[in-house]
Amino acid sequence: MAALVLFSLVLLRLFAAVQAGAAQDDGASFTACLAAAGVRNVTTRGSPGYGAALRVPIMNLRFAGAGAPQPAAVVVPASLEELRAAVRCARAAALVVRLRSGGHSYEGLSYTTEDRSAFAVVDLAALDRVRVRVGGATAWVEAGATLGQVYHAVAAASPALAFSAGSCPTVGSGGHIAGGGFGLLSRRHGLAGDNVVDAVLVDAEGRVLDRSGMGEDVFWAIRGGGGGAWGAVYAWRVQLRPVPEHVTAFVVNRPGTAASVARLVSTWQHVAPWLPDEFYISAFVGAGLPESNGTGISVTFKGFYLGPADEALQILTARFPEIGLSDLNPREMSWIESVVFFSGLPEGSSVSDLTDRVLHKKNYFKAKSDYARRPMALDQLIRAVDLLSEQPRAYVILDPYGGAMDRIDPADLPFPHRKGNIHGIQYLIEWAADEDGHRDEFMDWLRRFYDFMGAYVAKNPRAAYINYMDLDLGTNNWSDDRQLDNKIPNPEVEAARAWGERYFLGNYDRLVRAKTTIDPDNVFRNAQSIPPLRVPGVTRSSPRGISPEVISNGSTYDS
Repeated sequence: MAALVLFSLVLLRLFAAVQAGAAQDDGASFTACLAAAGVRNVTTRGSPGYGAALRVPIMNLRFAGAGAPQPAAVVVPASLEELRAAVRCARAAALVVRLRSGGHSYEGLSYTTEDRSAFAVVDLAALDRVRVRVGGATAWVEAGATLGQVYHAVAAASPALAFSAGSCPTVGSGGHIAGGGFGLLSRRHGLAGDNVVDAVLVDAEGRVLDRSGMGEDVFWAIRGGGGGAWGAVYAWRVQLRPVPEHVTAFVVNRPGTAASVARLVSTWQHVAPWLPDEFYISAFVGAGLPESNGTGISVTFKGFYLGPADEALQILTARFPEIGLSDLNPREMSWIESVVFFSGLPEGSSVSDLTDRVLHKKNYFKAKSDYARRPMALDQLIRAVDLLSEQPRAYVILDPYGGAMDRIDPADLPFPHRKGNIHGIQYLIEWAADEDGHRDEFMDWLRRFYDFMGAYVAKNPRAAYINYMDLDLGTNNWSDDRQLDNKIPNPEVEAARAWGERYFLGNYDRLVRAKTTIDPDNVFRNAQSIPPLRVPGVTRSSPRGISPEVISNGSTYDS
């Protein structure tokens, strides 16, 4: 009780200091508040472990250099109560909160800032428990758990269950689900966000809200409306899906001329989105793919089938013989073994390696994205492949849609890229440390290729995937010196519409309303977070929250 009273007094004093205009950007008040709350895993600037605490989880080295903005502190909460304290203390100290789940933010927004705002990183790595209920085919997943940890825990509980999400095991579940979360099971079972049935959220006031407490609009928003914008998700309750005892997996590389590779990709565009829901075949196109062994431009097909190899071969023989069947070498394995197969882990890795949070092979990269609603003409594809052959550091990933993705309404989640989209497109360019002096050259090349592709992809607006965040599309600017048109009601909302409607299409306005409900003061914000309405008379609802008994004994997360 004494500690609680002290914590409350510290908070009151900090709020008073902020209101009086005191400077709070050195992190001292933040760490004092955390100490009063009993939060010990805090690293501040100048302390010996600061560099490691900040940089080890950074996956895009483009944002790991000395020139990148650095937080006042990195705090790693180990419990729900510590997470609440981190949020409340950061707000009291006038620090912007950057929530980091796995460190894979494409534009570094989970651990850096784009303006002069003082900020703190709240790293969720210690909140990584996964509790599986086989009988109900559900699991409570703490937001700091990586996808590899989730998959490992699910398979250990039952080899007949799986979770529909992405293939990279070091990606944090918190950010992945917050952006929707596409993966190899999505043509059969939808996105990760489609399979969330409840969540526990810490809002900007430190209240703990479950689905009923936050309300359906906010629950809808957190499952695809982007990470770090609504509050701090503590845990997700996810629906698990059945998988057969054996699945089939293959990876095959097809090198050739620009014309021959383009013909294969053209055939893929006409086949992959219409295969049975159980079949997923992606296409990687580039001149420097690992599987090509330096042979130049090629396409790599990565295939996954929820069933035995003989069935997979029968389908391919009938629908896609052009892929080449004589050396395809499809392998039967368990679902969890297929996760390792597609994980990008080194050859010979085991299922237990999925629990390693560290991405051991990091690089510098820039990415962009698109959606295709019709196949490109062959001559257009030849030109695109020919351009890719000129830059071996760049490649394109084509992910097939259709199946369940075509049957889920675009308004069911903030992620709207459903019916009518035949595949997604991710453009990437990567480079090594000794090439970083050419980063602007590399990124400009990717932007030019993206501009070239503009004539052949979804338009009005040109769409993008929030998990492949791209600040080229536009940014918020919360700095005081921004000149906005005061004649326009809610100028921040209208300015953000330029990029927001590209990620969320017709769902943008509902997201703005949800943001206004849960975080009207815009405590959780970044360069591409949904802004709240600022209209007189618009007030927030009063979320009911979760009872203190549930918070203390954790019974909600075991139900």
